[in-house]
Amino acid sequence: MPANLTPQYYEAEEAYKKAQTVEEKQAALQEMLSAIPKHKGTEKLQADIKSRLAKLRQESKKKKPSKGYDPFNVEKQGAGQVILVGYPNTGKSALLGALSRAKPKVADNPYTTSIPQAGMMPYEDTQVQIVDGPPVMPDNVPPGFLGTIKAADALIILIDAASGDCLEQLEGVLSLLWEKKVIDISAEEDEVVAPQPFLIVAGKIDIPEAAENLDLIRELKPEWEIHGVTVKGDGLPELKEKIFRMLGVIRVYGKAPGRTADMERPFILKKGSTVLDLAEEIHKDFASNLKSAHVWGSSLFDGQAVARDYLLHDQDVVELQM
Repeated sequence: MPANLTPQYYEAEEAYKKAQTVEEKQAALQEMLSAIPKHKGTEKLQADIKSRLAKLRQESKKKKPSKGYDPFNVEKQGAGQVILVGYPNTGKSALLGALSRAKPKVADNPYTTSIPQAGMMPYEDTQVQIVDGPPVMPDNVPPGFLGTIKAADALIILIDAASGDCLEQLEGVLSLLWEKKVIDISAEEDEVVAPQPFLIVAGKIDIPEAAENLDLIRELKPEWEIHGVTVKGDGLPELKEKIFRMLGVIRVYGKAPGRTADMERPFILKKGSTVLDLAEEIHKDFASNLKSAHVWGSSLFDGQAVARDYLLHDQDVVELQM
């Protein structure tokens, strides 16, 4: 099937070839991925672009040696790191406690959280790191925490749905992230595109005023998808599912020849990863000596022999052949 690539794609590809910095290359690849036609004829090309993006993101997020203690640095753990971003008293600490096993200090007074606090959110057979930090506002964001936000794998923008200024909260955070070049807002179509994916979450939806406030926001901004939750449990299972899916990762289980698969400790890979990417994740020697693999799950039949460039899917079982 012909790729039928668009002029916009070729322009972005040319920009990628001329890019000098990691940031410029990332921006060009993002544009290539956005402009490429989505059909079977471009699947391998899409996978290649996503793989290059993943490697560039890892490269850009490598921390330089620090001369001292950085209170805003949070070492990544689990399947991905998700940062909670919002105004004071929107309920970020309470949401962290509801999603994870963390026990953050929750109080009515603003700025209770001054440095990031992390907790691990269980999701099926893996965990996602959720990080709460100091509140942000257009005129008040700790510079150190801004770096933490930029380095995250994804964001949750939290608003207090019961507050009369919940629309102002949402617009304020989106504007801040745009001005700080964390996200890009298209002025023509009013769409929001982020290097990190993000979710807009409305808390305290069990309070009577919340329903009317959310109806107003959805009427004014129908393009914004908003997920409602309460710390008592309403909407939390669905939110956990959305959090994992927005990370853009897959779980792959290893299987040694002649043995059963290890289904308790999956390898976490970016969507678009191949058998060769899995081998490199395990050990560089595996990648150099890899001949083929057998796959259970997304393959046509269980245990099918596949090539090194076979595209893996979530919950595939893979046996590498050296």
